[in-house]
Amino acid sequence: MKDINADEFEKEVLQAKGLVLVDFNADWCGPCKMMKPILEAFAKTHSEVKLVGVNIDDNDELAEEYRVSTIPCMVMFKDGIEVAREVGVQPERKLKKMMEV
Repeated sequence: MKDINADEFEKEVLQAKGLVLVDFNADWCGPCKMMKPILEAFAKTHSEVKLVGVNIDDNDELAEEYRVSTIPCMVMFKDGIEVAREVGVQPERKLKKMMEV
């Protein structure tokens, strides 16, 4: 998973073709740490989905713009448009379900 900042969000997410899963997280967040290996396993088995992380402490304007008030928050984009969202620790099957847009 590549960590990106607000300056990279436009190019890495909004201009990307296909599916992009954005993991909004924070270093101090215990559930975010629990979610990390699930996301890594998902990335290994679903290479067609680009996976990026956004630290909300470093990019609070993005968190506000995308109404992220609880973390971890996974937002699936397809061709730059939000198509699905899950909040909290989720099993890999839920992430896979987010792909069905």
